[in-house]
Amino acid sequence: MWPNAPDDEGWSGASSRSRLPFLLVRGVWTAEQIRETEAVLLERTPQGALMRRAASGLAVHVRRFLGSTAGRRITLLVGAGNNGGDALWAGVELARRGARVTAVLLAPDRAHPEGLAALRRARARILTADDPGPARTAVTGAHAVLDGIVGISGRGALREPAATLVAAADSAGVPIVAVDLPSGVDGDTGTVDGPAVQATLTVTFGALKPVHVLAAPRCGRVELVDIGLGPLLPEPYAEVLDDLDVGRSWPIPGPADDKYTQGVVGIAAGSSTYPGAAVLSAGAAALATSGMVRFAGSAADRVRTRWPEIVATDTVDEAGRTQAWTVGPGIGTDDGGREVLAAVLARDVAVCADADAVTLLARQADLRERIAGKPIVLTPHAGEFARIAGEVGPDRIGAARRAAAALGVTVLLKGNATVIAGPDGRTIVHPSADAWAATAGSGDVLSGILGALLAAGLEPLRAAGCAAHVHARAASLAAHDLDPDAPGVPAPASALQAMVPEAIRLVRKAASGA
Repeated sequence: MWPNAPDDEGWSGASSRSRLPFLLVRGVWTAEQIRETEAVLLERTPQGALMRRAASGLAVHVRRFLGSTAGRRITLLVGAGNNGGDALWAGVELARRGARVTAVLLAPDRAHPEGLAALRRARARILTADDPGPARTAVTGAHAVLDGIVGISGRGALREPAATLVAAADSAGVPIVAVDLPSGVDGDTGTVDGPAVQATLTVTFGALKPVHVLAAPRCGRVELVDIGLGPLLPEPYAEVLDDLDVGRSWPIPGPADDKYTQGVVGIAAGSSTYPGAAVLSAGAAALATSGMVRFAGSAADRVRTRWPEIVATDTVDEAGRTQAWTVGPGIGTDDGGREVLAAVLARDVAVCADADAVTLLARQADLRERIAGKPIVLTPHAGEFARIAGEVGPDRIGAARRAAAALGVTVLLKGNATVIAGPDGRTIVHPSADAWAATAGSGDVLSGILGALLAAGLEPLRAAGCAAHVHARAASLAAHDLDPDAPGVPAPASALQAMVPEAIRLVRKAASGA
């Protein structure tokens, strides 16, 4: 689930857009941006009110997660500072609703004093981590553990005794609800460097943080509680597109359109060694509602056989006019591949440069100089990215943004969390809780979809974001054979390609309100 919208008590259901600013649903802000905004809000809010608001929303989601609180055993892992305070105050509300609450204080002398006093008045059990036996029993015997260990300012892996207690919960199969973010996971980069919380549910406050999109599998289901930051937030560090966003952006032909006005995309891909790249990328472009697809390359016969509707020629120079090109999958990095890339760049239209095209651009300074400031999207995986922009490192968003600014193009950095950055700094992150798209040939399908959207006139950042979203949708559909409740089975790229129309139908359905 990603992230849910509010009902009467919190976030769940489809009514979010009428309750909270739309930007809150799809914006992502750094820890520094959140801290600065909270500081402004705290000046305008009675003391303690903001924490109580956050804790109340947290308690709502814990109750909903458990189904009932009466008689349920809930253990709080309480660190120092406000994150621990949120957990303590949520424990107060849960205890008042019949839960059997135990707080394990990881830093007894630095626990939030007001929250701790209130929890004592609610007759909760208070333990310290200095007494490891009872603390471990409280964790392993709970119906749920609240992770209030560290907040957005925390850095590095879990320290002892928190690491041992979290490991005990994992071993016992006790679900962990992360307060704001999973402790031990970096809030701005989503990286993990040692013991960290694996949450089943994360309840975050005010706005999404990078961790929620970069480390979605660590967060589990993400729920957002409004604490009033919305009107005060600056421009988001990054954005997330949902089905509605993508469905509204997806080009659909109108009554006056023809095959040319819908967008004609050229595909320069594949070779005698890699004919599959040609079939996958060209076919994906045809399935992505492109008005017309022109193919150029030595795999033309293979493309014609599989896709008779595609106009296939042997060279880029022989292809007719197009509004965009996809170039690179399987073309090779020798002189022949260079000639293909140079011919595409000479067309002076929007380009998706993938795979071998990225490597060629990294090696050929003269070609690289021709792309700056053009409507071009590079789609590297981490290895290709390193060739053209240096190692990705732990900060994927920062790396993509720096590369886009330096190269003067849009960069789509592939990965479990796909990061798309424009040369102007605008950024989209597509989070994923699975790896169904991590299969050979999957990137060829993505490049074909992206080329079709560029040809239809979408600006590069939006085109790349929509392509990544539909591509991931198609991968999930292929893995589950259209049944989202069925166990997933890794599917080949050809099966992913076949699901592209269904993925588009689903996002269009969301946009139409059906």
